[in-house]
Amino acid sequence: MPRTETGAAGTETVAARTEAATAGTAATPAPAAASPRPRRSSAAALWTLPPLAALALVFLYPLALVVWQSFSPEDGGHSTAPYTAVFAEASFRAALTNTVLLAVGATVGALLLGLALSLVIAFVPFPGGKALSRFIDLFLAFPSFLITLALLFLYGTVGMANGLWTDVTGAAHGPLDFLHTPWGVLLAEVTYFTPFVMRPLLAAFSQVETGQLEAAASLGARPWRIVRTVILPEALPSLAAGGALVLVLGLNEFGIVLFTGAKDVVTLPMLVYTKALLDGDYTGACVVAVVNIVLSVALYALYRTVMSRTGGSPARRTGGADRAGA
Repeated sequence: MPRTETGAAGTETVAARTEAATAGTAATPAPAAASPRPRRSSAAALWTLPPLAALALVFLYPLALVVWQSFSPEDGGHSTAPYTAVFAEASFRAALTNTVLLAVGATVGALLLGLALSLVIAFVPFPGGKALSRFIDLFLAFPSFLITLALLFLYGTVGMANGLWTDVTGAAHGPLDFLHTPWGVLLAEVTYFTPFVMRPLLAAFSQVETGQLEAAASLGARPWRIVRTVILPEALPSLAAGGALVLVLGLNEFGIVLFTGAKDVVTLPMLVYTKALLDGDYTGACVVAVVNIVLSVALYALYRTVMSRTGGSPARRTGGADRAGA
């Protein structure tokens, strides 16, 4: 009987090996099923060609024409003479200075106002807070000239504020006449760009745990200290993102400067408009446009570099702390 059992076990072992070999033989053709992958990759690459071609035709080709025209003097040939001529103009230097100062001023103003409003909306309960937060999303869709027109209706020389003043005092004209100055342009830009800072800040504030705030308050921390030590560290990446976006938009803003009617405020986009349409200097307009593009791209590259360095290391430190706590 033991021999019989051993023989049966051997028979089962042989059968098991036969089944395994059969399964292995059946699984052998599996690598052949992976052969269509290169075909799928090629098909995917072919599908990406039309959008890339459309992008090149609609965006890259006109941009290349602008750059090419900027190196093409009116007397023919190609050289850097147009850049030398434009850089030597006092109007260009003044426009560059105005553009940078207005963009920086609008960024600082939007950051301060956007931070204050976002803190109130996110952490101070009041009626209509959610509706105001939703209105900010709608505000982002408004064109810049619409905001400028609204400010003109309010604070223009014949606006509501001056009209109320003349009605009350009987004066010939009101005291407000600043929208045609750099301060008026700055006010319009801060008003228009502040929601671009508030939107990422509100999203960041929504991720702050209320337990941290309650713990800090129970330990006797004052509201400003809670903001500085608990809330702001969580919102710094969003604050930097909103500020960089406003700075880039401010460098390229055209509608606000045009609709305020500030004749003495000439920025780079306004100088492009003046040279191309009023002076007929298309080469000079292309030079100014290229300078504006280079400033915007350089600023965006700097922003990406800073965010990759400052945003990556905290994440790694947080991950390490989480693993240590686990």
